[in-house]
Amino acid sequence: MIAGQLPGDAGPGASAGAETPDWFVHALATGPERRSTTVEGTEIAYRVWGPPTAPGVLLVHGGAAHSGWWDHIAPLLHGFRVVAPDMSGYGDSGRRASYDNRLWARELVGVAAAEGLDRPVLVGHSKGGWFSITAAARHGDEFGGVVAIDSPMNMDPPSESFLRRRSAPNRLYASQAAAVERFVTLPKQEMVLPYVRRHIAENSVREVEGGWTWKFDPRTFTRTMHQQELLAALEVPFVYFRSEHGLVGEQMAEEIASSTPRRPPVVTLPASGHHPMLDHPLALGAVLRTLLAVWPGSTA
Repeated sequence: MIAGQLPGDAGPGASAGAETPDWFVHALATGPERRSTTVEGTEIAYRVWGPPTAPGVLLVHGGAAHSGWWDHIAPLLHGFRVVAPDMSGYGDSGRRASYDNRLWARELVGVAAAEGLDRPVLVGHSKGGWFSITAAARHGDEFGGVVAIDSPMNMDPPSESFLRRRSAPNRLYASQAAAVERFVTLPKQEMVLPYVRRHIAENSVREVEGGWTWKFDPRTFTRTMHQQELLAALEVPFVYFRSEHGLVGEQMAEEIASSTPRRPPVVTLPASGHHPMLDHPLALGAVLRTLLAVWPGSTA
């Protein structure tokens, strides 16, 4: 169930009585360039914002998601070249016979190279945090730092375990509207801003023979890798964000931090659920922009 909007979540500039606040309208009006590259035989689609010569940031979506989850966040990161890929098996990218985090990590390297980004910062949400950590651990010379957002360790996110158990092809719906109506988050959150939900849901489905279906490939739901080994190999600067009402409690966050060679800061996103871009996007944008502005080596 999607709960109502909390006071202040519309953000500054919202018109009285308007369903969608001005800041969100303006963010979506700053539409990305749509590009693609080929990594190990599969087309990888991605979105790009910002000046080509600016410092690079890769925004990496989570399981069952796609690059459009960042459409309203990327324009908030002023002064950066922001790139959000659809990992293979998700969004508008191609599909593969099989998937694993090492392969997705190489896709991040390939997208960064295609855009000519010089050691960009990786920002990954949930499962995307582990794509990003894997890329930074295995290809550290290619990246300037990594941020993980509520990425649970030694457990699968709910979307992973639920959809792996189901293991059936994605359902068909008679119309886009019918599919969008069925869009829910896993785990469910007490609050999801309705205008954000609508935009993401509409970009999560595609038309196929016989109706509409979700864009992700159910085969992408694979077992997690040995995450403590990845953390132990992480040499680039690292910051961990946990959502106050998300999947990662203080004890798990401590375990993640203590598993790295250089203990990272752990920042709690107050009042946020597992998907902070859905309930507190302005706060998420502000904390990312602040972090990137003071990140070691940043020229923004």
